[in-house]
Amino acid sequence: MRLVVTEFISLDGVVQAPGGPEEDTDGGFAHGGWSHPFFDPEVVGGAFAAGLEQAEALLYGRRTYQSMAAAWPERAGDPFADRLNSLRKYVVSDTLGEDELTWENSVRVPVTEAVGKVRELRAAEGGDLAMMGSPTLVRALLAEGLVDELQLVVMPVMLGGGKSIFPTDGGKRSWELVSSATGKTGVQVNVFRPAGQS
Repeated sequence: MRLVVTEFISLDGVVQAPGGPEEDTDGGFAHGGWSHPFFDPEVVGGAFAAGLEQAEALLYGRRTYQSMAAAWPERAGDPFADRLNSLRKYVVSDTLGEDELTWENSVRVPVTEAVGKVRELRAAEGGDLAMMGSPTLVRALLAEGLVDELQLVVMPVMLGGGKSIFPTDGGKRSWELVSSATGKTGVQVNVFRPAGQS
């Protein structure tokens, strides 16, 4: 399986709370929902739909899982929602109880086992292991060299600070741009793979 990460990201590298004002206010973040004015249904929606077709399972951190689990089950009947709801979901958390794994087909992975579980899944046959949001987990997996594809949905806005997915360990990591598409709103969907990886 390939680990494919998709992130809404600002020009200054912020991924925090693109979906709504209350999504993640850590650090006093006041720009929740910043992605909405730049969402292009054709370019961005098409990229998400194509990615979901390739996915065999989903991987989330706790907060992203909880926001997704609160939104998608009630949208049953829509082809995108039905696909999302039917996939296996791995949620990395030490605090969620089994009774809180209310989204169909969800499995909890303890934080200390997350890197090992991702290695195990990447070694298995199958489609993509798709991730979105979950900046703390994505940063750890990038640092470990476990991300096979990074799809950055770059919005033409600067947010002046907030959570990032990029490691700050001083390590140099080279990536290759494999495709790019621009929407009418100025959003760009840029797909990168680690340099030298086919």
